Amino acid sequence: MLTNLDNIGMISFENVSKIYSQTSVALKNVTLKVEPNEFVSLVGASGAGKSTLLKLLSAEEKPSEGNIFFDGLEVTALPHKELPTLRRRIGTVFQDYKLLPTKPAFENVAFGMEASARTDEEIERDVPKILDLVGLSNKADQFPHELSGGEKQRVAIARALVNRPEVILADEPTGNLDPINTWDIIKLLIKINELGTTVILATHDKEIINSLDRRVISLENGSIIRDEQRGKYLI
Repeated sequence: MLTNLDNIGMISFENVSKIYSQTSVALKNVTLKVEPNEFVSLVGASGAGKSTLLKLLSAEEKPSEGNIFFDGLEVTALPHKELPTLRRRIGTVFQDYKLLPTKPAFENVAFGMEASARTDEEIERDVPKILDLVGLSNKADQFPHELSGGEKQRVAIARALVNRPEVILADEPTGNLDPINTWDIIKLLIKINELGTTVILATHDKEIINSLDRRVISLENGSIIRDEQRGKYLI
């Protein structure tokens, strides 16, 4: 069933809803497509549905209605045993980093490769390259508590990148950062996108969105209210 994943394709949501209860509807009848190598921002207030949309794409949650496709593969129909293969192709970055506190930066990045049964030779070859890409070659032996917030997020991005995913999902990645580190992280995501990785950024930072001049999908109360190729934050 996973043979369809060999070719890069698009992300597609078709009439997707996520309903937790009668009084908690996270997404309502969402339809959208993301092409390969796009940089797309999801915007909206807290509770608009941004994080839920990302969780549905990575199959952390299942929709109540509708279908989700990644690269021609129906995500919602994947057997549980095949989800790890899908998730290796979708790297995720979180607001709170989710680093392992007892492991230095190198081992935090290597952890994702170990979970994918990659060899020691591959780890020794690839982790330094990824740390160099995110500007942390000199921090490989430092533990999370020795790193700044911006550096922690760079380690988290490196971990998300190390298995060479086609897509990076960045869920409020600058929410805990000061303005300087915020822009450093956004520039890094742009660089990753320019190297050929699709980036989906969820944020409610108006200044970031209005500076990117990229596609913006605006969510409000679980519905898409605007989808513009060169959008602004208008909510």
